[in-house]
Amino acid sequence: NTPSAQNFLTSFLPVATMATQISKKRKFCADGVFKAELNEMLMRELAEDGYSGVEVRVTPTRTEIIILATRTQNVLGEKGRRIRELTALVQKRFNFDENAVELYAEKVANRGLSAIAQCESLRYKLLGGLAVRRACYGVVRFIIENGAKGCEVVVSGKLRAQRAKAMKFADGFMIHSGHPAREYVDKAIRHVLLRQGVIGIKVKIMRDHDPTGKFGPKKPLPDAINIMEAKDEPVLAVPQSICKIKKAPEMAPPQQQQAPPQAM
Repeated sequence: NTPSAQNFLTSFLPVATMATQISKKRKFCADGVFKAELNEMLMRELAEDGYSGVEVRVTPTRTEIIILATRTQNVLGEKGRRIRELTALVQKRFNFDENAVELYAEKVANRGLSAIAQCESLRYKLLGGLAVRRACYGVVRFIIENGAKGCEVVVSGKLRAQRAKAMKFADGFMIHSGHPAREYVDKAIRHVLLRQGVIGIKVKIMRDHDPTGKFGPKKPLPDAINIMEAKDEPVLAVPQSICKIKKAPEMAPPQQQQAPPQAM
């Protein structure tokens, strides 16, 4: 890293956004660079502990970083040692003040619906020497059994022979275009460094609609149709006919005028 590159990165740190007034464009760039670099660091550090993403919450007093993982105990470490080490690392790298950043570990609600967790699981299966087809079918079955609406696993590279190829394993229902694809489909990409070369893994999981918003999006799919139950109609014993022709309004009978009384 050259000094100019380091100065450029330091200008894109969240501390700068808090200390001085900067333009909206620079602020969004700074937040994006911070999140991307933090995600990359945690992904490399916590890959074996089921790392499934990170969430950053900025409050007026401090910045809270929530690490999503399947094995939170490993993330915390013995007596919280590892999480304190990670906090110190983030604090020094991004120039945070003392006690201005806090790291928390949160367990993933359902790891079968987390694309990152399943991608890492498949990666370690392949590193362990398991056959590609067997590993992929195992992951696909696990995802579907955990309540996903559909899933797709793509493995590409030198799988068996010298010639590289791609294998696709899919099950269930999957959407690829439109705004619902952003809300419903969770994606993850990882690289496996094997002896014969690098193998790429792509996992896509389509979650089901969940009104609570815990295991899936709250908003239903735009083309989802609910057929309502028919109303119970009374059964008539005798056929009836209803006249729907409007009757003309009845005219009031003309009032008879009384003759004025004659003078005596």
